[in-house]
Amino acid sequence: MNKEFHQSVWNEELEQDWLRILDLAVREDLGSLGDCTTDALVPEQAQGRADVVARQTGVLAGEAAIAATLARFSPSSVGILPVVSGLKWSSHAHDGQTLASGQLIGTLEGFARPILAVERPLLNMLGRLSGIASLTRQYVDAVSGTRASIYDTRKTTPGWRSLEKYAVRCGGGRNHRTGLFEAVLIKDNHLALGAELRPQGAGGYSPAEAVMKARQFLWERLGDAGRQVIVEIEVDTLEQLDQVLAVEPDLVLLDNMGLAMLHEAVARRNARCAAVELEASGGIDLTTVRRVAETGVERISVGALTHSAVSLDFGLDWNLTALDFNL
Repeated sequence: MNKEFHQSVWNEELEQDWLRILDLAVREDLGSLGDCTTDALVPEQAQGRADVVARQTGVLAGEAAIAATLARFSPSSVGILPVVSGLKWSSHAHDGQTLASGQLIGTLEGFARPILAVERPLLNMLGRLSGIASLTRQYVDAVSGTRASIYDTRKTTPGWRSLEKYAVRCGGGRNHRTGLFEAVLIKDNHLALGAELRPQGAGGYSPAEAVMKARQFLWERLGDAGRQVIVEIEVDTLEQLDQVLAVEPDLVLLDNMGLAMLHEAVARRNARCAAVELEASGGIDLTTVRRVAETGVERISVGALTHSAVSLDFGLDWNLTALDFNL
């Protein structure tokens, strides 16, 4: 693997993204009046412990944010968030871990009212990320033993991209470009638009011309640092592949090619420029991904990892023996 996109790890920037989404989630639940049901029925000083439990098998993603979530419910909180203190989290599982149905993820301890306030936003966010991690793991397992790695795409939920890409990593997948800023990816629409923008309007850019023009742009804007930026181009015919291999882009995306074409594309690449990595994309699902991997491509990108994942089901169960109403 010659060059690689940025690969997500849990850090302060991701934590801030999580907290921004948490603020919105809490506002959706509490509005301007707070939790009317809990305030009516649960004494202010009531305390207890509640377990977060997986209701189905899957892969955990988002546990790294739970401590920050509880810290957000602190005496220094302002605005819509409740002002409470004393919530504690004891973890029993960590991101990337395979979960069994009924498995304990961890325990919340403290005042009952804030536990109930944070319950649904926390479980929703854990469920969303863990669903992505779980689906990713299925794809990763499906290509085990081949040279192919599973990559995500930019088909993410607006505002959630960094977190969803982190979840893909928890599932064992790899991250494609974070955004348009990170790499050059020349697609068919770029080539078509070139017909309108070239001098004298003399036809569109050929795939090879587009690669060379992108490299020139990177050199002029970034100097030597531009050499480290990935240049990838999408092709949908073997003839286009032959053209671009001559100018050696870092990656070639093989768009919506059948298995026979993928086999031939790998053979041509191996014969002409083995350093160029091939990425298969388009219409690939769990029933076909193994056969695509066996063609010899290095990368398989799957939009479904993020746009079609079903949330993993989590629940919060009170430990009734630990409740203290201090009445």
